[in-house]
Amino acid sequence: MLEIGSIVDGKYKILNKIGQGGMSIVYLAMNERANKPWAIKEIRKDGVSNYEVVKQNLIAETDILKRLNHPNLPSIIDVIDCEDTFLIVMDYIEGKPLSEALNREGAQPQEKVIEWAKQICDVLGYLHSRVPPIIYRDMKPSNVMLKPDGNIMIIDFGTAREYKSASLADTTCLGTQGYAAPEQFGGQGQTDARTDIYCLGATLYHLITGHNPCMPPYEMYPIRQWNPNLSSGLEEIILKCTQKNPNDRYQSCAELMYALEHYGELDHEYKVKQNRKWRTFLATSILTVVSLAVCVGFKVAETSTTKSSYTQYLKNAVSAGTIEERIENYKSAIYLNPGEAQGYIDLLNKAFLDDDNFTQDEAAKMTEILGYKGSGNRTCESYLEADKEAYDDFAFQMGLAYYYYYEGSGNQQMSQAWFDIASASDTLDSNKVERAKRLGRIAGYYANLHSSNKAGDSTTTYKDYWKDLTELVSGNLVEMDNVKTALVMYNEVVYQIGQNPLSFKAAGVTSEELTAQLDKTQSRLETDIIVLNESDRTDIENLKEKILGNIDWARTQVNIAYTDRGTDINSKTGGTKDAGTGEND
Repeated sequence: MLEIGSIVDGKYKILNKIGQGGMSIVYLAMNERANKPWAIKEIRKDGVSNYEVVKQNLIAETDILKRLNHPNLPSIIDVIDCEDTFLIVMDYIEGKPLSEALNREGAQPQEKVIEWAKQICDVLGYLHSRVPPIIYRDMKPSNVMLKPDGNIMIIDFGTAREYKSASLADTTCLGTQGYAAPEQFGGQGQTDARTDIYCLGATLYHLITGHNPCMPPYEMYPIRQWNPNLSSGLEEIILKCTQKNPNDRYQSCAELMYALEHYGELDHEYKVKQNRKWRTFLATSILTVVSLAVCVGFKVAETSTTKSSYTQYLKNAVSAGTIEERIENYKSAIYLNPGEAQGYIDLLNKAFLDDDNFTQDEAAKMTEILGYKGSGNRTCESYLEADKEAYDDFAFQMGLAYYYYYEGSGNQQMSQAWFDIASASDTLDSNKVERAKRLGRIAGYYANLHSSNKAGDSTTTYKDYWKDLTELVSGNLVEMDNVKTALVMYNEVVYQIGQNPLSFKAAGVTSEELTAQLDKTQSRLETDIIVLNESDRTDIENLKEKILGNIDWARTQVNIAYTDRGTDINSKTGGTKDAGTGEND
């Protein structure tokens, strides 16, 4: 046990103990040189009968967290192997676990639970989109930290694992009984993304009802049996999450996220109201015809005023002094005329993507705006959908925002949902439709490359992945779109070559094919990337340099993979996934 006041590794001063579990103690420490607090988890090597299991869980937790980059996940800074203990130095998370809120207050407010659910769903979606996917497997209130700003952090990766398609029955009693899915116990099958969806559903059940699924009656009833005032839509979501058969649950976090964002539309009361509106339609139609002649003059004046105010909000946004003012003006324009597309497009491109980074908060704001209901009790998104051409274009741009610009290394699952809309469009430019199809397929690969069907056959291969990657960057991308989009697409294919050469090799892709694509990309950078606007020159040149550096790194990785030098090249440092910000994946 570490002594309070002692110095660890010559730089971390132990301040006090802040937590203790079955196999570890967590301390608050201070790096006095940097004046920054850290958390240090101490795991003793002796005194545990299942030391090898503990050791493997520890190794899994540290290995996984080192490779992740998400605002709702802690970062590991250092791992210190002492004589009697392992010490893990990680981000200090200010806040309390949701289990404490349950113990102190009981059932939590519905709106808060839904907001937490969206954040957790976003984290799980990020984990599942890694290659290979990471299955968390131990979602429960005590593993979710609530920070003072209202955001959450997911902790404790001791039971997480990377998805292995060959493992038919991988789990015996890993997870927490009551929250864990049936397939996590007794060798009942492979855990996958749907396992985490079950655990999240059980966690939401506990948070919204205050009844612990680990305690009697050991069953999860429809939540409105505990509180009739709760949303029937949320009840439906939790019931679907916690189905015993994984095939009956939501099949991805993207599906679940959509349901959470539209839970009100699943409410029984909402459906009844829609039916009532339809029954009154005929009666109101007659009244409308009679009133039309009187109203038309007023309507012309009202439309003119609305259009004028809408345009003014857009102008105010452009001249706004702060990003917050800009967002508020775009939001006001959208709420004034939710069927007009320009406000949404400008909000996305001129406010949220102004710094080439689509943050979690910005994504949440966009979701909130799309789901906002005015006096007509229709969401803004439903108004925009009425203009199919505008909605399809917006969907395409939202897909790009999630795929390329979402903080960390992208949110491929959320991008896929928007690309699916764009790829079905009959109004978009054919180049955009084709790109949406390819990007949607590639986004799907992030979750499917390592999954298998019931017969044990892979549902997709790296050969398929390679074909779509190369098609994605065929032709002159600058002419087809623009310089910035071309650069991020070139960086994507280069990064994937450098990150996955062993997998491409196993799928039958030759080293000559990989090298030829790198040569072609380098040539495109030299011939197609022309700066027309001097104000963009520095940014574009910096992006080119980063991609050229990635090309050199990728060539090295390919050479190692195809000459059999080393067996774990993907663990080597290199390659910048985010060509815009330089963040490593």
